[in-house]
Amino acid sequence: MPDEKGEKRMYDVIVVGAGPAGCAAAKTLAEKGCNVLLVEKFKMPRYKSCSGVLIKRSMELVKEYFGEAVPESAMCAPTMNRGMIFTNDAGKEYRFEQEGLNVWRSHFDGWLAKKAEESGAKVRDGVSVLSCVEKGGQVEVCLHGENDSIENDHIESAKYVIDCEGVVGALKRKITGKTPGYIITYQTFHKGSIDLDPHYFYAYLQPELSEYDAWFNVKDDLLVLGVSVKDKSKIGCYHGRFLSYMEKTHHLRLGERIKEEKWLMPHIRPGCHVDYGVGRVLFAGEVAGFLNPMGEGISAGMESGRCAACAIMENFEEPSVAFEAYKQSTENLKSYMKRQWSLVGGLAGTFREMGEIVNE
Repeated sequence: MPDEKGEKRMYDVIVVGAGPAGCAAAKTLAEKGCNVLLVEKFKMPRYKSCSGVLIKRSMELVKEYFGEAVPESAMCAPTMNRGMIFTNDAGKEYRFEQEGLNVWRSHFDGWLAKKAEESGAKVRDGVSVLSCVEKGGQVEVCLHGENDSIENDHIESAKYVIDCEGVVGALKRKITGKTPGYIITYQTFHKGSIDLDPHYFYAYLQPELSEYDAWFNVKDDLLVLGVSVKDKSKIGCYHGRFLSYMEKTHHLRLGERIKEEKWLMPHIRPGCHVDYGVGRVLFAGEVAGFLNPMGEGISAGMESGRCAACAIMENFEEPSVAFEAYKQSTENLKSYMKRQWSLVGGLAGTFREMGEIVNE
């Protein structure tokens, strides 16, 4: 981005992706005086298909990193979430009571981006990162967008890039050549009624209902019913089975279908491998592999984004040291993630392969 003299500006850090990871990283850097550009490929407020349930840890991190509690404008009804209820592959129910919040991701992520901007980060939406190449002690980033501040196929430079673009990981694939494994999620929003407490998030791990997990929750009086599969051609079959199961088991009565959504999430494998980045490009959030069971990536995203930002600030002139500092600072986060997956592996045969990962 040229400055007033028409010269290209050097950023300290370019953050890619304005989700929880990217916003936490951008705000952390900006409030410490770094020159930060936060780019988001979708127009804000951008939407992500997600449960939109903030667990207690996420609520705590929001207060710590963003300086205040989640605003009511980001919430949906019922506002309070009381925890998760799992049904394993044998039909046994497990209840995990915990304080939480029910939000729309578009409003929540938009608020996070606003907080990053208020701290001094430059936020540009509708802008994709086509490539980034490390050269001469900096990273040259090719941006593409139709934006007043960013021209089509425009090159910017930064000392570091934090890639928080999420599960799709297009930039990561170009940098590493790796193609990650995906789980496909599909959910529908209906008017209707059901004999379940709307203050909980329900997960069903029976293999006849999905190839991964199925779920139910309520957002603004809409019934959300979803399944995840490895083979997209099986979405209709499993979703139909799940609706029938909910009708029989919980007296689901469906009314008008309001909308449907498809999305992707990382397929976490035994060992919970994390890609931390390459050179001056650090990965955070889902693109790095930080994801807790049942798709809970918000807390892990914020924490890993913050860790990447702090590692860079504290070791700005030594990229190799910053890289190692980032890895070390996320050890507790990775250990927590492994424990959570191990717990789920012990609950259901569907995830049995994950049950021993703590000992690996």
